[in-house]
Amino acid sequence: MTLDQLRVFVTVARLGHVTRAGEALNLTQSAVSAAIAALESRHGTRLFHRVGRGIQLTAEGALFLAEAEAVLARAAAAERALTELSGLKRGALRLFASQTIAAYWLPPLLHRFHLRHPGIALDLRQGNTAEVAAAVAACEADIGFVEGTVDNPALVAEQVAEDAMVLVVGAHHPWAGNGRPDLRTLAEFDWVLREPGSGTRQVMEAALAALGLAPGALRVGLELPSNEAVCSAVAVGAGATVISHLVAAPRVALGELAILGPALSRRSFCALRPGSRRRGRAEEALLAVIREG
Repeated sequence: MTLDQLRVFVTVARLGHVTRAGEALNLTQSAVSAAIAALESRHGTRLFHRVGRGIQLTAEGALFLAEAEAVLARAAAAERALTELSGLKRGALRLFASQTIAAYWLPPLLHRFHLRHPGIALDLRQGNTAEVAAAVAACEADIGFVEGTVDNPALVAEQVAEDAMVLVVGAHHPWAGNGRPDLRTLAEFDWVLREPGSGTRQVMEAALAALGLAPGALRVGLELPSNEAVCSAVAVGAGATVISHLVAAPRVALGELAILGPALSRRSFCALRPGSRRRGRAEEALLAVIREG
């Protein structure tokens, strides 16, 4: 049984005439008759009584008509859904982003995307870089956004933005306002760090190592699981940290934190996808919004 056979049957049933049904469907009379005969023969059920030049539904045909119309309606709905999906009028995106990106960088871009494509549902989850990469590799997210490096051959990374990493202390710290301290002084700091596996932790350790301060030489006072927790601890004097300028700037404006000197380093924000599949239209549309800046 095919959709074309169902369309022929429903049209004949509605018009009560094989020839007129053929004209409506742009088919020959013999093609219409063959489609009806194939349905009847395959299922051993007579669907029409032949009455003169016209035809009438049998009792079985009348019952089948309701089912056939329902199937065609669902097929039409499915076709409309595909049309809407291809036109970005419907759909969904599962996003997974590391903390700095999810909390500070991505939300304004998602708002812009939503205004442009209100029919696309957005589901955003948050984790550290390692968690994001694992979720994308397992196809639990359509796109991942990370600020750390990801060493996974199953994933493709595309740079989508850049971020500055700055050295920060509490606004009342003795070094606040004195510029960047020398290496010996940095080694004497107490430090507040993000947890292992976070992109911020990776970039911080790399930036300090570039200055000659090995991660193992740091006097680590606290390891905390979020940027907000790190900034709160630093603000009350728990130590120094290296964190995204996106994260630090609001608290600097409030007089809670102080940035010591110019940026220590810059890092890339990257979009991740499984290398085994191409991006969908909704994913490409989101990335287009992001590339606009």
